[in-house]
Amino acid sequence: MSLPIYATPLEKTWHLVRRTMCCLVFLFLIAPVLIVIPLSFNAEPYFTFTQKMLSLDPTGFSMRWYDALLTTGMHAPDAARGLSWWSDLWQNAQWIAAAKNSIIVGFFSTLLATALGTLAALGLSRPEMPARRIIMAILISPMIVPVIITATGLFFFYSSIRIQDWGVPYLGIILAHAILGIPFVIITVTATLAGFDHSLTRAAASMGATPWVSFRSITLPLILPGMISGALFAFVTSFDEVVVVMFIASPDEQTIPRQMWNGIRESISPAILSVATILVIVSVLLLTAVELLRRRSERLRSGVR
Repeated sequence: MSLPIYATPLEKTWHLVRRTMCCLVFLFLIAPVLIVIPLSFNAEPYFTFTQKMLSLDPTGFSMRWYDALLTTGMHAPDAARGLSWWSDLWQNAQWIAAAKNSIIVGFFSTLLATALGTLAALGLSRPEMPARRIIMAILISPMIVPVIITATGLFFFYSSIRIQDWGVPYLGIILAHAILGIPFVIITVTATLAGFDHSLTRAAASMGATPWVSFRSITLPLILPGMISGALFAFVTSFDEVVVVMFIASPDEQTIPRQMWNGIRESISPAILSVATILVIVSVLLLTAVELLRRRSERLRSGVR
């Protein structure tokens, strides 16, 4: 935002200093990303910039580590890339299996977190709701409590009910990630409902609309941007979570963060940089979607379409 023409020299100087500080903080935060992305294209098995990369020699760059994400764990990675090769990749590639697990867990945990978080937000938005502040504090506590404590508690709770014997794959991780994602849905939907006029639902009821019709026609269109934003945050939380997975997941339930953790402990490979680059791109796309939804929500609340 530019300064008005009547700003004093001191105000102009402070404005310039403040913008410079913001730029420096931004560069400090984004510097690791700016380093990881080019290193993922390193032709050599190093975590440093080679002389060829610094001189922008095309031979210093390669897609070998992205290819390694596909071939690691395959029975015949050097075979001709036909139908059998793709079948081998889908069934045996370690990173592909981890990606499938992360997507499955993230999808179902996001659905559960969005449904429960939206119901909780709708209840907390009612003015007659008793002890709203206490309930809100309890519901968003997973964001405040250290993840290691949550993971330890879930480990002992799951052990006591023997959830591993229920025969439902990914159930423990899905429930745990839903717990971690619910606070994000509650916060975003509650923020969307902050300016909601409840007289609209009462007017719909007086016209003979059932509660479901009133919710579908009036409430849902207004809170949908907040629901989607919360769902995206819940999905990112599940996709990036590793501590809870290490505590409660079975050996065959390897997610991408857990696979990265194992790769760092067992055999460090620049392929991890390729995974990190892909995760950064996915996060940027999701955050862009969240920002677009936020702007749409503001337009809806202001009556501008």
